[in-house]
Amino acid sequence: MTASISANLLTWYDRNARDLPWRLPPGAALPDDPAWPYRVWLSEVMLQQTTVAAVKPYFAKFLAVWPTVEALAAASDDAVMAAWAGLGYYSRARNLLKCARAVAERGGFPSTEAELRALPGLGDYTAAAVAAIAFGQRAVVVDANVERVVARLFAIDDPLPKARKAIRAAADRITPEARAGDFAQGLMDLGSHVCTTRAPRCLLCPLAEACEGRAAGEPERLPVKPPKKAVPERRGTAFWITRGKGSEVWLVTRPGTGMLGGMRALPDDGWSAQADGSGDPPFAGAWQSIGAVRHGFTHASLTLEVLSVETAENPPGEGQWWPVGTVGEAGLATLFAKAAQVALAGG
Repeated sequence: MTASISANLLTWYDRNARDLPWRLPPGAALPDDPAWPYRVWLSEVMLQQTTVAAVKPYFAKFLAVWPTVEALAAASDDAVMAAWAGLGYYSRARNLLKCARAVAERGGFPSTEAELRALPGLGDYTAAAVAAIAFGQRAVVVDANVERVVARLFAIDDPLPKARKAIRAAADRITPEARAGDFAQGLMDLGSHVCTTRAPRCLLCPLAEACEGRAAGEPERLPVKPPKKAVPERRGTAFWITRGKGSEVWLVTRPGTGMLGGMRALPDDGWSAQADGSGDPPFAGAWQSIGAVRHGFTHASLTLEVLSVETAENPPGEGQWWPVGTVGEAGLATLFAKAAQVALAGG
């Protein structure tokens, strides 16, 4: 049964694989090119909790600027964080740099899952994906799409996250020795386009005959997810501080850890996912409210009021004056890019 599952999935993948800039054609030999594992690793980091459509332009931009892991390792933190702006989950960018520098120092990516997992910022999933896709190693690769396919295929009905141990064990049983990378990518594509969260297209599925969830008549119920927790509402304030009759705006770089760590931003009042901001401006002045933006984070939703003031002096703390006309090129985190748009529309 397990052999037929992997064979059917690979046959389907050979015919239906998505054409993606970080993939080889199904069954292709692995390139003898040190840049190949770099491309696989870069794509896998970017794709964490992010759609393929959103990743494609960022992947192309990073490769154009930093075509090798050594080039990325030599880049400044500010340049990488600015290039990542808008892709979200900014801790990934910080970990990307840490990992690139560790890989460059050791002379290249290791090829085994265990060695890859020892690199900074690589969890179980990324290490397995790089081992299988970049190096052809047999590794069990389980992302959200694979999790859904396998839970339905074997009718694993324990609620998440408890079910993950059984899902991984089942995925291990059906992962072949050969073409493990193609198999993993095939399961991802199947989950993305056929075994979807809602209204799975079972009639098109190459694994339909073996699927216990389909046989039970309720594949859409699986995997069983715990009830969603209420997301707290937070409030904060961002400050649009200009000089020279609005020709320059004061930008800061956020601390390297914490929410939006290391990103260029507008000054704010210290809000976080755990607490509201104080609302207090950083200095006395003729502050005006010019609007507000809403933004969703993993652990909180935020309403950010935008206050504006013109000044002739440098605000307290570290920062830099940036031409307002090119603020879109500053690499602001998405939240602060929204706030800047409000300020520009109101100005």
